Parts: sequence; structure tokens; C-alpha cells
Amino acid sequence: MAGLNFKHLRYFWMVAKSGSIARASEQLHLTPQSISGQLSEFEDALGVELFRRVGRGLELTETGQKMLSYAEQIFTLGNELLESLHEDALPQSTPFRVGIADSVPKMVAYRLVEPSLGGSDPIKLICREGRLTSLLGDMAVHRLDMVIADRPMPDNLNVRGYAHFLGESGVSIFASQALLKQRDGDFPGVLANRPFLMPGADVALHSRLLRWFESERLRPRIVGEFDDSALLMAFGQAGAGYFAAPTAIEDYVIHQYQVQVAGRIEVVREQIYAITNERKLTHPIISAICQFAQHDFFGGKGTKRVKPKRS
Repeated sequence: MAGLNFKHLRYFWMVAKSGSIARASEQLHLTPQSISGQLSEFEDALGVELFRRVGRGLELTETGQKMLSYAEQIFTLGNELLESLHEDALPQSTPFRVGIADSVPKMVAYRLVEPSLGGSDPIKLICREGRLTSLLGDMAVHRLDMVIADRPMPDNLNVRGYAHFLGESGVSIFASQALLKQRDGDFPGVLANRPFLMPGADVALHSRLLRWFESERLRPRIVGEFDDSALLMAFGQAGAGYFAAPTAIEDYVIHQYQVQVAGRIEVVREQIYAITNERKLTHPIISAICQFAQHDFFGGKGTKRVKPKRS
């Protein structure tokens, strides 16, 4: 038997898939006579019958059905090969794995990381969110390149790491328009005995707000605690209570949640850190994030490093 002619195999495949020589000829931009002649040559070379005539149409023989099954696999693999070669020719993305502590406001995390996607080298961003201790464990075994947190390295963790201070912001107190209409007095006294939505106990801002309430002798009604900042703001949007968020994202909170600013607290600070395995930052993406945070987003300068804890 002669070797397989792949040009003839493609003609056979197109006729079998389209159901007629006429339709195949339109797709292949050849005359029906040319395709018919090529099919006859193919059958003669193989010594088998692939089609039988049924009325004015064609029907695959049992051998033709088997041939079609193999042809499908051959041309599917061929297409996959071409796609693979095309992907190999494209610039390869560099994976950048960042952990976001769930205590960090989502928009703060986005604003810090987003500029890294605009560089000249393509980046594949992989974000993981979770509790800080779990993320630091992943960083220790190099599953993460960096962790963004609202505090430096915890003292009770036996994990090596360096905390780089990115910056800090005062906080703004927000409320829905309906809730603000009910206020009696000026800020901060307006918060007395009013419903308040607190960040969860694991969020650094939680204890700072409690200390501020104590110093101002305010006793708002704590009606809820939320580990997830986006969920807290959604409840605030619905009018469930006043809530705090960094002044650095004040415009975003107002626009996104249709709330208003009741007042601002400069002495209560939201601090953000980048925690890495590096004492001196050499990773270009991490360096770019730190530069953007310190000089643009927060407007501060300097990096606060924490001595690593050794295992």
C-alpha cells in the first residue's frame, strides 16, 4: 500500500464533514471535478472504498467511518500543534504571586498592585487572600513572592521575613445619607450611641478605633464586626451603621458605595506593609510596588525594615 497522502486525506475529511463534494469545494476553493478526481486517486492508492453513492449524495462506508475517526484526530492534533507554536512565539508572562491579608481593604490592595501590570514585561498576577499567618507560611516555602498586610511581622511566628513599611493614612468615617439625616450634633460627638460597623478583631484598625473611642469618651453601638472590608462597606451602604475606611481611598468609597463622609480622624492611622523574604529589595516588581506606595499612593518616604525571625 502506498504512503498516506495528507492532501488527499484533507480533501476526504472536508467532504465527509460537509456532507457533499459541492460544499467541500466551496470551502476549499476548488472545483467539484478536481476534488472528485483527488478522492478517486486516494481510494485507488489505498485500495479501499471510502464513499458510496446514495441517490444524489454520498455516504461513508464502514472503512470511510474508520478513516474519518483517524482524520479527526490527525487534524485536531495538527491544530493544537499550531496553537502551541503560536503561544511559544508570544512573549512569556512572568508569574508574580502576591498574598493579600484579608484585613487589608480591597481597594488599597488593588491600588498598590495594579501599577505592576503596566510594565514593559508581561506579568501574570496571581493573588491569594487569607489570614496573615497562613499567607506568611506560604511565603516561607516560596509559594508567594510578597504579602501585603496591615501590620509588620507578628512576633509569635517562627517564620523568616522582612516587613517594608509602605505608608499610612488617616481614616474617614462614612455613613449613608439616610443615617446622616438622623444625626444630632457635630463630629465626633455624632457617633455617641449611634450604630457602628467595626472591622474584625484581627484587623489592626479594630484596636486603634477602640482606643480612639475611649480617648474621646464616645460609646457608639457596635452592631457588627467584619473581617471582610468589602462586606463591611456593603452593610454601611445599606444604612446599617457608620464605618471607617482609609482616607487614601475616600473618593472611591463615596463613589462605589454612595455614602458620605461624616468626619475624619487623623490620629487613627491605617498602616500598610509589604512582607517579603528579602531584606534588601531586589525583585523588580516588589521594588516598583514599594516605590509607588511610598512616593505616590501614600506620599511618604522611607522603608521600615523589621529584623527577620529565624527558624
